[in-house]
Amino acid sequence: MFVKTVYDNGVVAFSSDNITTPHMFSTRCAGVSSLPHLVSLNLGENRGDSPENVRTNFERFLSVKGLSYSSLIRARQIHSTNVRIVDDRDAGKVFDDCDGFVSKSLGVVLCVKVADCAPILLYDEKNRVIGALHAGWRGASRGIAENGVKQMISCGADVKNIKAAIGACIHPCCYEVGKDFFDEVASYMGSECASRYVKKAGEGKFRADIVGMNIYYLKKSGIEESSISVCKECTCCHPELFFSHRYGKGMRGTMCAVISL
Repeated sequence: MFVKTVYDNGVVAFSSDNITTPHMFSTRCAGVSSLPHLVSLNLGENRGDSPENVRTNFERFLSVKGLSYSSLIRARQIHSTNVRIVDDRDAGKVFDDCDGFVSKSLGVVLCVKVADCAPILLYDEKNRVIGALHAGWRGASRGIAENGVKQMISCGADVKNIKAAIGACIHPCCYEVGKDFFDEVASYMGSECASRYVKKAGEGKFRADIVGMNIYYLKKSGIEESSISVCKECTCCHPELFFSHRYGKGMRGTMCAVISL
């Protein structure tokens, strides 16, 4: 189950009760960014904000869990299925070639950024391995969730112990797509499987379910459905709480999900 918390400094964040290590999914609330499309907790460096604002927002967000900005590990994110194994030597780095991270090192904060795409956090409490994945429709349909679990296992995790939390993202109610979208998803998942998650909604119109795609691959990797927690909030339905690329027609800020040992 997901819980929304309002912290003393005004930060509003979500967490999942099945992840028992420090973690958070951000919202757009209680930052210092002032441009209309970025108000107010923008965590994206390439959205027209100043670097100083973005860093202040990160520091404000991370402080509620006692996490350090200098410990962040981030990616520019390329909508791939690439998941890097990282350690404390990578703290502070921004990678160009991946959309997720796995680690068993203390002192690092894994971070993925979103604004309609699904953020996924993973944790094996027994073997102390964490993961963070950026899973938009391209990554979701191609199986970044499954690849993230494989990378965790290579670090010593046991799939029977892995818990997964899928944060707020765009849901089928707002995610109308075209036939070309269905065809591309089908090229990765097969037409029968794709039709479960990209459902016809009229002539040439479909509704896409990226949460469903990610759950499919998490279960395919061996994670029990009872170990998967899902935030029911749709980012596009609640622009007062979340940044949404679709709602803002590209003019929007960026949120993130973080996890640390």
